Amino acid sequence: MKKLLLIASHVLAVALSFALGIYTLPILIAPAAPSSSEVAAQASSARYSGTFRRDLKDSDALHWGEGAVSIGSKSIAFAGELAPGPDYKLYLSPEFVETEADFQRLKSSMVRVGDIKTFKNFVVPVPESVDPSRYSAVIVWCETFSQFITAAKYQ
Repeated sequence: MKKLLLIASHVLAVALSFALGIYTLPILIAPAAPSSSEVAAQASSARYSGTFRRDLKDSDALHWGEGAVSIGSKSIAFAGELAPGPDYKLYLSPEFVETEADFQRLKSSMVRVGDIKTFKNFVVPVPESVDPSRYSAVIVWCETFSQFITAAKYQ
């Protein structure tokens, strides 16, 4: 019995360490976030704006975003915070979504704009082939774990 408890405690310690590593690694390797003035400069030329909120259906304590997002033809800028996590992608969608199921259902009609590497403020360049006026919502998605993070309607 003692041996079984010892093995179980070690397995639990390894599992917790692994989970903590997955959570903290993106924070440790994240580049410096753009300053508020850099985000404001990008936002001033934006055509659209929206708000990421914590209270969306599939947002939770580990998957959320909160702040103002500005969408322009050359960049998408965000002033606020995202829950830290790996492999965040920024998408434009023809419809507002707030659940993983809705994201998966509409993914083929969305366009992936780029990677999000910071968790406080970001500026993501919009590829020339993407026209934000053809979409109505911006979404942050964790590609690795297929997790909805947050979304904002902008038109």
